[in-house]
Amino acid sequence: MNDQDRYLFDLQGYLTIPDAIPADLLQRLNAQLDEMAERETEPDMRTHRFGDLLGRDEAFRTLMDLPPVVDVLDDVLGSDFRLDHTYADIIRSGDGPIGTVLHGGAVPFRASEYYTVTPDGRIRSGLVAVGFNLKDVGPDDGGFACVPGSHKSAFPFPGEWKQLADQHPCVRRVTGPAGTAVVFTEAMVHGTLPWRGADERRTAFYKYSPPAVSWSAGYYDADDYPDLTERQRAMLEAPNARYGGRGKARF
Repeated sequence: MNDQDRYLFDLQGYLTIPDAIPADLLQRLNAQLDEMAERETEPDMRTHRFGDLLGRDEAFRTLMDLPPVVDVLDDVLGSDFRLDHTYADIIRSGDGPIGTVLHGGAVPFRASEYYTVTPDGRIRSGLVAVGFNLKDVGPDDGGFACVPGSHKSAFPFPGEWKQLADQHPCVRRVTGPAGTAVVFTEAMVHGTLPWRGADERRTAFYKYSPPAVSWSAGYYDADDYPDLTERQRAMLEAPNARYGGRGKARF
């Protein structure tokens, strides 16, 4: 990240990356979601969450380490970060798969979701999410919203402000055309506004953790995906301190 992006991420708790997904990859991802929706949902479906994406198609594995996104993750998690879990949401109208309640936040402290800056000026976060817009998100459509700066608050987020159906003025809508990536720390209060867009909302979520931390109870096995690069394989390593000789560890 450059100094401006680093400042904005620290200030807000999130950063948007325009054109993070190449056009040809974006087309392939949407084609895959078309097939998944036809195969796995009912015709009158209003919203659906598709579980882990890596085993579905090579396009989803390509999405795990796009260079503009990795540049940010290296800066806020350290270069040995790991991919924790993935999923994709479709919303055709109304509430999303988990409703419209804000969640996350710095208080109470959670060992898997935190935010700090070290004395030598390095950002270090717990779970970091990347939301990839696979369709356009306009200013009145709904979708991702957050409370900028809440990742550094010393107090719990007020419970009476959590319902996004009654949007509090401190909540910001985060928009962007298809291909935009929104990178945010899960220590920031965030959620999903009701969807009112003319087209459906399509978002692929890839969530990353520091090397020795896991939010998810399950771990990937890189051997399940023979087409991975060495960097991608390293991203799927189970949580550990990344010490030398760890491949020979036996108990």
